[in-house]
Amino acid sequence: MKHILESDHHVGDWLTQHQFPAYRRKQIQRWLFQGRAEGFDDMSDLPKALRDQVSENFQIWTTKVVEHQKSADGTEKLLLELQDGGRIECVLLREENRRTICISSQVGCAMGCVFCASGLDGVDRNLTTGEIVEQMLRLQRLLPEQERLSHIVVMGMGEPLANLDRLLPALDQASSPDGLGISARRITISTVGLPPAITRLAKLNSRYHLAVSLHAPNDELRNEIVHVNSNIGIQTILDAADHYFEVSSRRLTFEYVLLADVNDRPEHAHQLASLLKARNVLLNVIPYNPVAGLPYRTPSSKAIGNFRAILLKANINIQFRQRKGDDIDAACGQLRRKTVKTTELVDIEPLNSVSYTHLTLPTKREV
Repeated sequence: MKHILESDHHVGDWLTQHQFPAYRRKQIQRWLFQGRAEGFDDMSDLPKALRDQVSENFQIWTTKVVEHQKSADGTEKLLLELQDGGRIECVLLREENRRTICISSQVGCAMGCVFCASGLDGVDRNLTTGEIVEQMLRLQRLLPEQERLSHIVVMGMGEPLANLDRLLPALDQASSPDGLGISARRITISTVGLPPAITRLAKLNSRYHLAVSLHAPNDELRNEIVHVNSNIGIQTILDAADHYFEVSSRRLTFEYVLLADVNDRPEHAHQLASLLKARNVLLNVIPYNPVAGLPYRTPSSKAIGNFRAILLKANINIQFRQRKGDDIDAACGQLRRKTVKTTELVDIEPLNSVSYTHLTLPTKREV
């Protein structure tokens, strides 16, 4: 049975083959993305014969909710089990009138960022387009009928740029008027920094915002905490990011998770300022959200304040992010690692390695 969220072309082709009017495709799409249909029987403006035939050939839901956590700050996190037993996480974040979702692109993580729960067991596989879209729809169903999703950040489990061929069709459905109708300006793709993939994204589709998870201001330190960097280097990443900015004209975002006594010292702030001062960027600084079993800590308020002061003095456009979901397993990969059955996860190709990332809300500016 086909996953109806995999591609609307599958539905269109099937309708044509079975001699149904082409406009039925848009009706089905509207029910899936805007009508929040639980099943095909909910699609009341479709003939019963069509509903029956579609349900015999397609399925909407391929995942099941294993755990649903709710935070006092409004954050909600779902742990989803896939048909093959793999598990992924996705999150709904509430901030004022924003309803942002953070979705995963892979099962696990191959990047090996030392502070991240997602990478502790390696990566299993890429998610399909349908599995990515399904996260969006499951999170949308957590909202009251009068609310709608406003932003998407692809900052969950996995390295999004290692799965572009499946991710971009999913984001196309999200940004389509017949889909979720979320403006491409409100969709952010995060990456640990894979230069060939950044260049490819610039060529394929530069509508979306790009966020580079930097986490260190020099190669020596980044090699230690983001292992894939030893094969790439910060300057190569910056060059690729500069190219993306030239093609897209969209201001770049750099993410920097602040780890106590690791990358939060004054010299790190000065080095970071030197890297970014000539670039049109937003720097998101995120105090670390501790992960059970890992030795990393949240910096002190004094260390955070000193780091911030140095960057401000250098005229860096910065935003210190409020941590979300501290009272639940909100850091990326925490909930999955806590509940997943013991299985052997294997690494895929090294350059398909995965980045982190911690859950952050996008900037309040619509850029």
